[in-house]
Parts: sequence; C-alpha cells; structure tokens
Amino acid sequence: MYLVPIAWLYVTVMMAVVEANSPNGTLLGALITFLLYGAGPIALVIYVMGTPARRRAIKARDAAEQALAQTSDQPDAGREPPAHPVAPVRKEP
Repeated sequence: MYLVPIAWLYVTVMMAVVEANSPNGTLLGALITFLLYGAGPIALVIYVMGTPARRRAIKARDAAEQALAQTSDQPDAGREPPAHPVAPVRKEP
C-alpha cells in the first residue's frame, strides 16, 4: 500500500537534490520543490486512502458502544444481584 508513496517521495527527494546542486538552484527552491511536489500531495493521498479504514474503525467503535449500552441496562450486567446500599454494622465482641 505504501510502495507508491515511498517511491514518489524518493523521486521528489532526487528532484530537490538536483535543484539544490544546479548552478541556478537554491536550497529554498529545493525545499519548496520537495514540499509542493512531494510531501503535500503524498500526505493528501495517504489521508484519502485511509478513509475506508477510519470509517470501519468508527463503525466498530459505535457497535461496541451499543453492545455495551445494551448489556449495562441491568445492574452489574446481570451477573450478581445489587448489594444493599448500606453495609451492616459489625459489633466487636
């Protein structure tokens, strides 16, 4: 999944190196080349590619919350009866 973004970042790093080493190039131009041709578009592509995974995670989280809400309607989720609200006082002999 990440092979194409890694390859594209490699290409843009090489473009930035050529820009920095050319007689008319500057380090600022190389930085702008890398950011505008490489890091920016790749960040956008990876964000868009991750959308289905984020949707699945949100649906799974919502389903887990609904399941928890359905079982927690009963005290202690039906495993033990509720205890007396006031504990009995024990006298010392």
